[in-house]
Amino acid sequence: MFNLRRVILIGALITLVIFPATVLAEPITVNWWFAHGGRLGEKVQEIVANYNASQSQYKVVATYKGNYTDTMNAGIAAFRSKNPPHILQVFEVGTASMMAAKGAVKPVYEVMAESGLPFDPKVYLSTVTGYYTAPDGRMLSMPFNSSTPVLYYNLEAFKKAGLNPDKPPKTWTEVAEYSRKLVAAGYPGGFSTAWISWIHLENFSAWHNVPIGTKANGFGGMDTEFVFNSPLHVKHIQKLADWQKEKVFVYGGRRNKGNALFSSGQVAMYTESSAGYAGFKKTCKFPFRTSMLPYWPDAGAPQNTIIGGASLWVMQGHSAEEYKGVASFFNYLSKPEVQADWHQFTGYLPITHAAYELTKKQGFYEKNPGTETALIQMTMNNPTANSKGLRFGNFVQMRAIMYDTLESIFAEKQSAQQGLNDAVGKGNKLLRQFEKAYK
Repeated sequence: MFNLRRVILIGALITLVIFPATVLAEPITVNWWFAHGGRLGEKVQEIVANYNASQSQYKVVATYKGNYTDTMNAGIAAFRSKNPPHILQVFEVGTASMMAAKGAVKPVYEVMAESGLPFDPKVYLSTVTGYYTAPDGRMLSMPFNSSTPVLYYNLEAFKKAGLNPDKPPKTWTEVAEYSRKLVAAGYPGGFSTAWISWIHLENFSAWHNVPIGTKANGFGGMDTEFVFNSPLHVKHIQKLADWQKEKVFVYGGRRNKGNALFSSGQVAMYTESSAGYAGFKKTCKFPFRTSMLPYWPDAGAPQNTIIGGASLWVMQGHSAEEYKGVASFFNYLSKPEVQADWHQFTGYLPITHAAYELTKKQGFYEKNPGTETALIQMTMNNPTANSKGLRFGNFVQMRAIMYDTLESIFAEKQSAQQGLNDAVGKGNKLLRQFEKAYK
């Protein structure tokens, strides 16, 4: 008697003998080198695990390579040794260098087109994608973690100092006034900051609609020059230096080393990336909110801030099948539910309109006042040539010069005017070196 079930079972056993399950099920590996430590790194691994569990054709392996600079340097070294990862996370100031690295990068628009998977650049926030597009508008890298700076403030401290927590300071003059009251109430300092170059020079310029460099901050060509020694820049940096004497401002160190000043309650106000939200939610023992960056009212502010964070660059040297895996993973990263979860957990911007709308629909902003600040700030005005972003060569090295300069000014070794003049001069030499090497 014919037994269909027995025939199917025998056929399956024969298949397993000829084609072992390990061979049939072996996924194509896609390597991603990323730069998030701590809570953010844990979230990255969670996203990767969920993607891997969602399908069986590809397996993304995410490897932490240190901070942004370390990760970019590791990627460059791997490319030179002809063993690059498929995906490299590069911070926004590395964009010009990645664009100029001939033969190193496979543009995202090519990866997505060749994969045959659906891809519409219009679904992404234009304020984010504009940073990572070619002059013809085609996307070069995939936005992932985009942030913008905001002002965090301690509600408990405000109440103790007799300040209204529903009325955070709007101007730098008010920041100074609030800080003096906070110090009088017993707090060691009024405010501090993370990422001082990114926030108090780069974003400061965009927020006040003044250039940090010529040629639309480098978007118009490599023959650009820095101009962040303008009267407004000098005024702001000199104020920070002078405010140290009253503890209105406390310098906390490079990058985000000063975060503990805020989370421990030593200062009650802190300018930091919107992506600092996840860390502060974990470490702060007091309620806090965010508000928009302060500004000088006699200047062109408020305009809009610019993004920080990083995007995902696809490296050359891999097979067509592996690139299909990259495209599949990028599609997964762009899903509204994935981006909404990433945005709500980290404070990074949702990179798609759908993720933003989903977050609003879920009531997240109503339940967590202040978490929409970054988006409102980024989209409140159409970007100008001064507020679209930055695209300078050798800007990683330029950031080091900016840090050295600002620390010298804060230590009263030179005035803000002298320091910024020197930094502009050194920076322009770096720009000429970059122009000569890649033009």
